Amino acid sequence: MLDFSAAAPALSSSFTAALSPPDFVQLHHEDRAAVRAELVAGLLAPQAFTSPKYLYDALGSRLFEAITELPEYYPTRTEAAIFKAHAAAMAALQPANTTLVDLGAGNCAKAASLFAAFAPARYVAVDISVEFLRQALGSLQAQHPRLPMLGVGMDFSSALQLPPQAGSGPNVLFYPGSSIGNFTPAQALIFLQQARSACAGGGLLIGVDLLKPRELLEPAYDDALGVTSAFNRNLLPHLNQLVGSDFQLADWQHVALFNAAESRIEMHLQAVRAVQVRWPGGERHFGQGERIHTESSYKWRASDFEQLLLSAGFARTQAWTDERGWFAVFWAAG
Repeated sequence: MLDFSAAAPALSSSFTAALSPPDFVQLHHEDRAAVRAELVAGLLAPQAFTSPKYLYDALGSRLFEAITELPEYYPTRTEAAIFKAHAAAMAALQPANTTLVDLGAGNCAKAASLFAAFAPARYVAVDISVEFLRQALGSLQAQHPRLPMLGVGMDFSSALQLPPQAGSGPNVLFYPGSSIGNFTPAQALIFLQQARSACAGGGLLIGVDLLKPRELLEPAYDDALGVTSAFNRNLLPHLNQLVGSDFQLADWQHVALFNAAESRIEMHLQAVRAVQVRWPGGERHFGQGERIHTESSYKWRASDFEQLLLSAGFARTQAWTDERGWFAVFWAAG
């Protein structure tokens, strides 16, 4: 573990020894009617589906934290080992006095573990709601009183455009955890193009899960203890809350499979019996074995992802992997 409490970055004379508490900007404002319309449209599609972001209600987020501790779920600990081994080399490629922009910051722990090596001039934590960030940033500011911090509530999955309060850069965008895998390749290219525009003379540091045999991939999304099953099935009561539907947990089971043709893990909820699901103004019959597609996680070859970064407009790239070649962290210079 990197010791990120030992050193605070040097700041310009415009900052005092102890800064005021973190600032917060809420850009995303939930439109419940739009959310409901999106979900109903997905449930009525020929292949029913939902966006994976709806897996992460309060309970879903806690269940995912538990997933990262499972022996089958290699991405979190493998990525952490890469950062631990190569943080200094990654820092050497970054320009001086950067703003570290943490996309999908959550509890901010991954970015905080790199503060000592990266010595950012500013830290901007981005998540869908600043309420998720308040406690984490408050605690982090106490540990790093000389580091300016900003929390931004933003849904960057649809459009990545930082607010003026984030400053003018140079920015290092930090996107760990292989979350890029939730995007289709076409969507990933658009996201990376937006990231390139937001770098402002800095770059992107991104975690990517690499293609590997089915026997390694599928257990990571269908663990023996059943935590991932609980995470996926927890979507159903969340849908009931958002849509007013009457899904029953007992009618559905978790399915995870590797789709080799698409190079992706898929998670589905599969009806264990024929069931009629109703919501105000609509309904759908699901036959036994019919599925709702809840998440995809694309797995990349390192060479293909490097080409994607170059196609998005980044000038040059460098990658670090674990010794087994299961996971990669890419630096892409803006």
